[in-house]
Amino acid sequence: MKILFLTPYPLKEAPSQRFRFEQYFSFLLENGCQIVSQSFWDEKTWAILYKSGYSSQKIMSLIYGFGRRIKVLFQLSNIDFVFIHRECLPIGPPIIEWIISKVLQKKIVYDFDDAIWIPNTSQENKAVAFLKWHSKVESICKWSYKVSCGNSFLADFALRFNSHVTINPTTIDTTYLHNPDLYKAKDESNSTIIGWTGTQSTLPYLDPLMPVFEKIENKFKGQVRLLIIANKNPALKLEFVDFIQWSKQTEIEDLLRIDIGIMPLPGDAWANGKCGFKALQYMALEIPTVAAPVGVNATIIDDGINGFLASDQNEWINALEQLILDTILRKKVGSKGREKVITHYSVLSNSATFLSLFGLA
Repeated sequence: MKILFLTPYPLKEAPSQRFRFEQYFSFLLENGCQIVSQSFWDEKTWAILYKSGYSSQKIMSLIYGFGRRIKVLFQLSNIDFVFIHRECLPIGPPIIEWIISKVLQKKIVYDFDDAIWIPNTSQENKAVAFLKWHSKVESICKWSYKVSCGNSFLADFALRFNSHVTINPTTIDTTYLHNPDLYKAKDESNSTIIGWTGTQSTLPYLDPLMPVFEKIENKFKGQVRLLIIANKNPALKLEFVDFIQWSKQTEIEDLLRIDIGIMPLPGDAWANGKCGFKALQYMALEIPTVAAPVGVNATIIDDGINGFLASDQNEWINALEQLILDTILRKKVGSKGREKVITHYSVLSNSATFLSLFGLA
């Protein structure tokens, strides 16, 4: 069996690709599959794609990406499955998907992990927002052999257009990557570290917690620090904030600096499509987690057992204060969190589900 993966970004770079399907490549190979892949954006463009400016480079790469997609249509004769993550083209209608399904009659496995039918273009690329063609998601679902969705909210949408929908959660490699036993123990510190990781697109989710941060900062002067790990410094107006530039090479070591992980989310439709990746990362590393009970977060976290769910400022403050003051509670909740990820959201626990997308399990 030969599978072509059509991805937006180069392999080994984007979290949505690394943690949704790239880490299953070894399982496919063990089952006798051949894997080929093609990304729309090249590595040079990936490095600037979500930065302001660089318009000429982005336009040239866009043209080059279109050419690559057209070229791949002439290379599908011996392909059994075409796995499409999110979309074949970043703008315009789903022409490539239509040709693959209707003209070349290849089986499409369509995968998405966000509510991508809802307009949500990044600030840096607003100029092309009107070209995004968000309604294409419905059509691609209809034309697909199977649809792979990151949670039940996304699956409910896909089921309106295709009956062959599989909930394929974003998962964690708890053996070889997100495994605290593989890394040296955290240096002892006088401060308890509350941490958040994400990208510049999700930094605004921290804004509603500013009153919470201010209260924690004032109550625990010199005892607590807030660590932000991202690709852009949020420059929060707080004295107890530290910033680390996100790096794939030091991702796990940086996360392990955190004593309490946080995942705030607004209660809108876009956030309901999120797959809880931040919470899963923290929990897999035995970091006790406080998250908004939005979307799949309320399924991942059993409140008060393997994490805490916080709906308003008072609940955020209460949960954070409990964990700051009680190191034994932190250890207990962190341990239970890792157990939950290993059982329900790990690569090993989900491998059969992923293989079933191609009739291998």
